[in-house]
Amino acid sequence: MMTTMAAQTTQVYQLYIRATPDEVWDAITNPRTIAKYFHGAQIDDGPLEVGAARKSWSPDRSKLWGDNTILECDPPRRYVHTWKSLYDEEMAAEDESRVTWEIEPADGGTTKLTLIHDRLEGAPKTAASVTGWSYILSNLKTVLETGVPFAAAE
Repeated sequence: MMTTMAAQTTQVYQLYIRATPDEVWDAITNPRTIAKYFHGAQIDDGPLEVGAARKSWSPDRSKLWGDNTILECDPPRRYVHTWKSLYDEEMAAEDESRVTWEIEPADGGTTKLTLIHDRLEGAPKTAASVTGWSYILSNLKTVLETGVPFAAAE
């Protein structure tokens, strides 16, 4: 059991996307693009700078889904922010975690995107919802490569 818990405290996802680093950067920071692949989330369009808040809302803006803070912002290479899932009462009661997006140019006109979700020791329910990132990243890749999400906004 201890091994499983340790594995959950840092989650790493890597994928290659047929897009430039600038296009990937725009996709992970532009509210209009984020809505296409992230369950229709509406992100407040604020400054992309360290210390700035990044609130996310349900598609109709009736429910606050996340209230995160930018920790690092180095376009188009690295974007780091806090993470707290407010759409679920149990997850909202957990400790804040951290999400790091690392963007690297790769061969053949592709970009390597690495997402690291860590500091999950105090957020076991958030850590257990690992399928969430797989879905989001798959949809992000599809949007960047085809222009169309593979699933309609929820």
